[in-house]
Amino acid sequence: MSTPFYVSPQQAMADRAEYARKGIARGRSVVVLQYTDGIVFVAENPSRALHKVSEIYDRIAFAAVGKYNEFENLRIGGVRYADLRGYTYHREDVTARGLANVYAQTLGTIFSSNAEKPYEVELIVAEVGAGPEDDQIYRLPHDGSIVDEHGSVAVGGNSDQIGTYLDQRHRDGMTLGEALKLAVESLSRDNNGGERSLTAEQLEVAVLDRTRPQQRKFKRILGSQLTRLLEGDATTETVTDEEADASGGASGDASGDASDDASGDADETQTAPAKPAGKTKAAAAKDEPKDGPKDDPDASAGSKKK
Repeated sequence: MSTPFYVSPQQAMADRAEYARKGIARGRSVVVLQYTDGIVFVAENPSRALHKVSEIYDRIAFAAVGKYNEFENLRIGGVRYADLRGYTYHREDVTARGLANVYAQTLGTIFSSNAEKPYEVELIVAEVGAGPEDDQIYRLPHDGSIVDEHGSVAVGGNSDQIGTYLDQRHRDGMTLGEALKLAVESLSRDNNGGERSLTAEQLEVAVLDRTRPQQRKFKRILGSQLTRLLEGDATTETVTDEEADASGGASGDASGDASDDASGDADETQTAPAKPAGKTKAAAAKDEPKDGPKDDPDASAGSKKK
């Protein structure tokens, strides 16, 4: 009789963790940083159809690296959880901490189960608060543990080197442009310490902006707006909703500029309306005879009697 093959539980968990880490390291990195007005998400992602950064709820966003189909299922589950909790109780009851606990339970159950392979994903759940001290950032590795992060965090790829680079250079009170430049500089560093250039077309950028008057604080930075921020234009520190919506590529910029020009022309014509045709009241009163209309029969009769 052959001896059954035996693997200790510690070795089995170590093998599963190594399997998941290798799958995550093959993906491109995602960087999350706090800045003065909120939290910025920067991912190296040339695809415009498959997003690594997405909105979950009013003040909560989600970022992930690894296998797209696996973290997309987790994202959809998080959206359903947030919608149901906000509808059942109150919108303020949906928090990043509660969502991170749900994700931790799911990832931990999958990781410890021998029936299926562990998820090759690493998640970031962030919530913007009323002030920088109220912001929350949670990192969730493949095994379901929760790590509370502050300031900056990097996942995927060479995240250890990127995280060290960010820790040395990130500071409180950074503007959006400064935080974005630091994130791009960290992502452009390879494993050997060299640097490469990253263009706006290779980046996926989104922010949780606490200064937005809307209840939803999430918005993407695309096209010309992202290019101006990368070039260091100081006049574009605040991202307006019109610019974020109109900067979806070259065609979107062209149509946005055309609509702005057309609306400007329309406003100019409306501010100076044309005067109505015909005589003015003063001219009409001047032309009108003082004794009344000449063709009035009563008036003519009265004059004859006199």
